[in-house]
Amino acid sequence: MNQSPENVDPICGMTVDPSTAAARREYGGRTWYFCCAGCATKFQADPEKYAGSAEAAPPTEEAPAGEKKPSEPSPDAKATYTCPMDPEVRQAGHGSCPKCGMALERQMPAAEDEEEDPELRAMTRRFWVGVVLSAPLVVIAMAHMVGRSFFPQTSQAWIELSLATPVVFWCGWPLLVRGGRSIITLKLNMFTLVSIGVSAAWGYSIVATVLPGIFPVSFRGEGGMVAVYFEAAAMITTLVLLGQVLEQRARRRTGTAIKALLGLSPKTARVIRPDGREEDVPLEQVQIGNRVRVRPGEKVPVDGKVLEGRSSVDESMISGEPIPVEKQPGDKIIGVTVNGTGSFIMESQRVGSDTLLAQIVQMVAEAQRSRAPIQRIADVVAGFFVPAVVLAAAITFIVWAIFGPAPALAYAIANAVAVLIIACPCALGLATPMSIMVGVGRGAQSGVLIKNAEVLEIMEKIDTLVVDKTGTLTEGRPKLVSVIPAEGLNENGLLRLAASLERGSEHPLAAAIMAGAKDRGVELVEAQDFESVTGQGLVGTVDGRRVLLGNRKLLDGAGIDPGSLAARAEELRREGQTVMFVVVDGQPAGLLGVADPIKDSTREAVELLRRDGVEIVMLTGDSRTTAEVVARSLGIERVEAEVLPQQKNEVIKKLQSEGWQVAMAGDGINDAPALAQAQVGIAKARRLSRATMRNIRQNLFFALVYNLLGVPLAAGILHPFFGVLLSPIIAAAAMTFSSLSVISNALRLRRVRL
Repeated sequence: MNQSPENVDPICGMTVDPSTAAARREYGGRTWYFCCAGCATKFQADPEKYAGSAEAAPPTEEAPAGEKKPSEPSPDAKATYTCPMDPEVRQAGHGSCPKCGMALERQMPAAEDEEEDPELRAMTRRFWVGVVLSAPLVVIAMAHMVGRSFFPQTSQAWIELSLATPVVFWCGWPLLVRGGRSIITLKLNMFTLVSIGVSAAWGYSIVATVLPGIFPVSFRGEGGMVAVYFEAAAMITTLVLLGQVLEQRARRRTGTAIKALLGLSPKTARVIRPDGREEDVPLEQVQIGNRVRVRPGEKVPVDGKVLEGRSSVDESMISGEPIPVEKQPGDKIIGVTVNGTGSFIMESQRVGSDTLLAQIVQMVAEAQRSRAPIQRIADVVAGFFVPAVVLAAAITFIVWAIFGPAPALAYAIANAVAVLIIACPCALGLATPMSIMVGVGRGAQSGVLIKNAEVLEIMEKIDTLVVDKTGTLTEGRPKLVSVIPAEGLNENGLLRLAASLERGSEHPLAAAIMAGAKDRGVELVEAQDFESVTGQGLVGTVDGRRVLLGNRKLLDGAGIDPGSLAARAEELRREGQTVMFVVVDGQPAGLLGVADPIKDSTREAVELLRRDGVEIVMLTGDSRTTAEVVARSLGIERVEAEVLPQQKNEVIKKLQSEGWQVAMAGDGINDAPALAQAQVGIAKARRLSRATMRNIRQNLFFALVYNLLGVPLAAGILHPFFGVLLSPIIAAAAMTFSSLSVISNALRLRRVRL
C-alpha cells in the first residue's frame, strides 16, 4: 500500500487502507480515514488541529547521534515495513508501530544477504551498554543494603546517578519514546508502564538526592541520607531491552524460509541477442520474449517454453515427482527446475514477480505474517493493566496524602512510586519471547526446524496432518526395486546387460539401475554403439548382443511385441513403479522396475501420530496410482493426488474451513505455500510444542500473579494491620526477581527430552 496523504490517519500517523478503514470523516473537501473509532472521534473534536499534519509521514523514532536516521538514504529505504501485531500498519523504512510500539519488520525479506537489522543492532548495542553500566550500579546499591559501602554516603547517590542516567536516557530512549507516544495517542501498551516506571524510579531518586529533607526520618539511613533507586530504573531498562533483543531475534528468523526460496533462483541467465550473440545477464534484466539458452546441469532461470533442443528436466522441487520430465519444443518450462544432460533454447514468458517461484514466495510471506495469539496476551493485558496501575498509583498517592502519618506527602510519593516500579511489566514482556527463543534453539539441536513462533502454539492443538509423499514419506530418489527376467535369463544376467548399457547415460533412472547392480555385486562392461532415443530409452551393444532398454514407445518403434511382459508391466505400474522393458537381440528379455521407496522411519512415525489422535492426509503432485500404493502400504485412508503447487494450499484451506487444525509435513518448493498456509509445518515438534507452551503459560502466570499481588503490597495494604511498607527498593528487587524467574524457567527448555 502506498503511503499517500489520502490514507494516513492524521491522529496516529498509521497507514490505513480506505477499503477497510475503521472510520471515515469528511472535512475540508476530502475524506479522512482512521484506524479506529477513537482516532476519528479525536479528529472530529478539533479537525483543524490535525488536518494540517495529514501531509506528513507517520511518526518514526528519532535516531540518536551516530545512527542513521530514517530520512537518510539506505539500501532498503524503499522497502515496506509492517507491524507483526498489526499487519495493516505499513511504512517505508524502519520505525515502530504507532499502535503497539513494537519495532516494525520488513514485509518481504530480500534475496541477497543483508547486514543485520539496524533496529536489532541498535537495540543490542543499547542492551550491552546497559549491562556494563547497570552491573556496577547494582553491586554498589546492594552492598549498601547489607551494611557495606564502597563510597562515602554523601557521594554514593551521585555516583549511582552518573551510572543510571545514561542507561535511562540513552539505552532506554526508544522505550521512553514509545511510551510517550502511547500516552499522546492514547494507545496504551507495555511501553507505557515501562516509561512511567523508569521515569518514576529515576525522578524519585533525583528528588531524594537533591532534596532529601522532604522525606520522613523512617526513609533515611545513617548520615541522614534517603535511599535512592537508580539501580531500579537502570535494571528495568536493561531487562526490557533484553526482552526486545530476544523478540527481534526470534522474529528475524521468520524470513529465513523466504530467503532460502529466493536463493534458489540462478543469479544470471544466458540471453541470445537478435544478432545471435550470447551473453550472461543478471536475472532481473531478463525480459518477456527473450531467447535464453539453458545448458546441461543449469537451473532454468525463468518460466517459459522450449523453442529448440531436447532434454530431461528435474521438476521434483515443483511437482514432487522424482522422475525427470522429458522436454521438447513447445513444452512449458518452469524457473528453478534443473536441466539434465541436454541443452535447449527457451522463450521467457513470465519473469520477475510473475514467475511461479515468485508467486510461491508471496504466498509464503502472506501466510507467515500472522503471529502466535499467545504472544499478544502481554499487550492485551497491558491495555487494561496500564490504566489500572496508573489509577492504583494515583489512588495510593491520594489516600496516603490525606490519611497517612506525617510527613504524609513523603509517604504518598514513596508508595506511589513503589506501585509504579513493582508493576513495571518487564517479566510480562520477557515471558513469551524468552520461552520461544529457547524452545526454537532446543528444537534445532534435535533437527526440529520451527517455521515461526506460531508453530509452538498451534502444534499442540493439531488434529490433522497433511503429508507430502515424495521426500517425506518416501526417500525422494529412484531406486531399483524389481528385476524380472524372461525365460532363459537370470536376474543378474538381465541386470548386467541393462546396467552396462545405462553406463552411457546420466539419466536419474540410469543411476538407480547402476546402483542396484552394484548392490547385487553385478560386474558391468563397456557398451558399444550407444544411442539415446529422447523420451523413449537407450539402444546399444553389450557383450556382442543388441540391447534395447526403455518404455513401450521404444519397443513399438522397433516393431517388437512385449508379449506377456506387457501385463506384468501394468501390474508393476499399479504398484507405483516406473517400468522399463529390456529387449535382447530382438526378443523381450525382461522388466526393470524403479520406484521411490518408503523411508524406514515412516511407518513408525505414522503409527505414533495415529495413536496420538492425528488424522493423516497424503497430499502429492504425483500420480494417483503411485500415491494410493504408498497410502495403502501405510494405512493412510485419505489421498489428494495429482495436485499442482498452486492447489496445495487450497487443500489446506479447505481442511481448515471444515474446522480442522492442520499441520503439514513436506519438503521442496512445491510444498512451500501449503506449509505456510497450514497452521504449522511439522517434523517431530509436538512434544517440543507442549513443553514450550507449558513454559510460556508458567511464565505468564508468574508475571501476572506477581503484579496482582505486588501492586496492593506496594500500595501499603498491610500497613494498617502490621505496620509494613514495601519501599521502592524492595519493589525494585521484587521486579528484578520476577524477571530472573521468568528467564530461569525458560532456560529449563534446554533440558526437555524430545
